[in-house]
Amino acid sequence: MRWALVGPGAVGGLYSGLLAAAGEEVHALYRSDAAAVRAGGVHLRSPLHDGPVPVVVHDSVATIPPVDAVLVATKTTANAELAPVLGPLVGDDTIVVVLQNGLGVEAEVAAAAGGRGRVVGGLCFVCANRTGPGRTAHLDYGDLTLAAHTADGAPGGRTTAVEAVAAAFAPTGIAVHVDDDLVAARWRKLVWNIAFNGLSVVLDAATDALLADPSVRSLVVELMGEVAAGAAVVGRPVPSGFAEQMLSMTEVMVPYATSMKLDHDAGRPLEVGAIYDAPVAAAAATGCAMPRTAAVAAQLHFLDRRTRATP
Repeated sequence: MRWALVGPGAVGGLYSGLLAAAGEEVHALYRSDAAAVRAGGVHLRSPLHDGPVPVVVHDSVATIPPVDAVLVATKTTANAELAPVLGPLVGDDTIVVVLQNGLGVEAEVAAAAGGRGRVVGGLCFVCANRTGPGRTAHLDYGDLTLAAHTADGAPGGRTTAVEAVAAAFAPTGIAVHVDDDLVAARWRKLVWNIAFNGLSVVLDAATDALLADPSVRSLVVELMGEVAAGAAVVGRPVPSGFAEQMLSMTEVMVPYATSMKLDHDAGRPLEVGAIYDAPVAAAAATGCAMPRTAAVAAQLHFLDRRTRATP
């Protein structure tokens, strides 16, 4: 398959790099640092591949040839700007894989693609950082869950697009899981994202410090339970014991500064809308409040506005 990457940050750099290392043809769209990446090449430091990867670097979507699939790994805060990029890349049969956090993001990307293409949600449970232009460090985990997007949110089943993406990733060494229900998978991912992303920003702490403090650990557990309650009322219940599994995995992962904390520290916009506001609104529409989640979201909105108001 021939792939285009839109959003060559930590997540995009990792998964596109692994595809390229496994023999897929990958074209990546860079912006301001395209020249630096061309000069230094694209490199991945991962237990699955350590060294350069043959990714073709572009500074304009106009130079990317027709592709079979597009990886969208931008932040959700940039979704409103995707249309001019996806328009030339996506045809009716193009697979669009959305590697983003949050709820409802596939619908936004599908709209940006003009309703064309076959949209697949990609949920990454991974610790990875962008360490420089064209440089990605894979620190821990990496599992990828794939599920088909449907316009009405109903379970999409195992579509040919999902199966094609899963087959492409099979040689990379990444554990790939196919889910019949994208919305349910998104709510499961929110169990971790809502508990850790926001608190890491508000409390200026990595995952190990959050769990080491008894009071904060209790809040993490309460937030996870609140997300599970929200998932249940919208008809996508989280499996019993799932939150405990996430806690156990986080306890043994490398100490990790979440992507939202890195964005905040760098003065970039925070993904509060997709990760916090959307699930709170979805639960509220059924009469279920998520007060702890909403309280964290309010603090994040404050910090986000204050950061972006500073020259």
